[in-house]
Amino acid sequence: MLAMTEPAPMFAKLPSVERVLASEPGSELVGAYSREAVADGVRRVIDGLRERMKNGAPVDEAALEVASICSAVTDLLDGASRGALRRVVNATGVVLHTNLGRAMLAAPALEAIRDVASAACNLEYDTEAGRRGDRDALVESHLCELTGAEAATVVNNNAAAVILVLNSLAEGREAIVSRGELIEIGGSFRIPDIMAKSGAIMREVGTTNRTHKADYERALGERTALLLKVHTSNYRIIGFSASVDLPELADLAAGLDDAYVVEDLGSGALVDLTRWGLPAEPVVADRVAAGADLVTFSGDKLLGGPQCGVIVGRRDLVERIRRNPLKRALRCGKTTLAALEATLRVYRFDPCPERVIPTLRYLTRPLEELRSLAEAAATMLSDALGEPFAITVEQSTAQTGSGSQPEVEIASLALSVSSPEHSPDAIAARFRSGDPSIIGRIEKDRFLLDLRTIDEPADLVPQSAGQARRPA
Repeated sequence: MLAMTEPAPMFAKLPSVERVLASEPGSELVGAYSREAVADGVRRVIDGLRERMKNGAPVDEAALEVASICSAVTDLLDGASRGALRRVVNATGVVLHTNLGRAMLAAPALEAIRDVASAACNLEYDTEAGRRGDRDALVESHLCELTGAEAATVVNNNAAAVILVLNSLAEGREAIVSRGELIEIGGSFRIPDIMAKSGAIMREVGTTNRTHKADYERALGERTALLLKVHTSNYRIIGFSASVDLPELADLAAGLDDAYVVEDLGSGALVDLTRWGLPAEPVVADRVAAGADLVTFSGDKLLGGPQCGVIVGRRDLVERIRRNPLKRALRCGKTTLAALEATLRVYRFDPCPERVIPTLRYLTRPLEELRSLAEAAATMLSDALGEPFAITVEQSTAQTGSGSQPEVEIASLALSVSSPEHSPDAIAARFRSGDPSIIGRIEKDRFLLDLRTIDEPADLVPQSAGQARRPA
């Protein structure tokens, strides 16, 4: 009985919400944050103290004072009022890391976003004619010039592009696809699921490792709406395998009424990557020239622009897609279009896009450049961490990421951070706890900071409010 009544005096010492708000530190909080946010924070802190007392947990009387409660509310609001989406340092060695936002935008794209986000813009207004315009017109001419397509449209990601094309051209009819191309990518995105949601009827042909032209021929019929080819960018089938080339599919579709060839390229390179010594990747313009009626691809993968899905190809088919009510539901906003248009301008007019587009720059950086960066970063990091940490420069392998070129390893350099007193997991946690978070990788019981996507040596030095630079 005594245990139940003993905390009563402590409960009585809890101040009311109004008393805290009326206090001097409470008034200062209300001056810094909205009254509603402060009141909610005070309520949460007091409720937390009350709950601890009910559970018999020890509570220091100093924690019940108004000043202490206001201090706790300050910490609470400081954390809650920070942006949820924050900058991090990508030292994983994955250039296009899906979890870390994929492509970083080029300077012209960032400038274009600032311009249209801070003022009115001509998103759907033709300034020459003085009447309503079409937002696709902002990027269509660039896309057509770069790909050789007759027309182009843009939606909010490539999955949306695929489902919109299928729904527009094959709803209620058959879309033929090889079993070897029924891929799944990150986030459990599966081609069969997308096809089902689009209203198209999936007709599988061939086997996992071998599909022949005759397999498609046997599946053709009156209900055939399109032949879908999916670039298997995130895996490879090697050994006893066969697939049907795009020109052969185009020949088959040409013999049918109202049937088309659509290719989902996924990553979607606008330029030939082999010019920089990188492995070949299907170029959109080549696929259009090879006979695809429509090609879909991502804007934030190998293209190096904002997240979006691009559809290029025949004008009559693009117009059908634009008339689909789903197009409005999936369309892009002004900041995405501004970033995409600026990125496309770089590809179209700049003689060295690899110097401007971060994705291309990171993929093509020479090891000599990384070596100079590594030496400077190792010195700075060693000074910041001190004893008992050891910083060494090691050879590393980077990857393109986001399902692009999965088997390709790019030579890189990394800083290895080790300590006899701290595990790799503890070191990784310390780097993540900085502001900004520094994200590396653990490999063979070592914490590594890959340098391929690092611009400045100081980016790898953990920053925090205090002076401590050591893992807990």
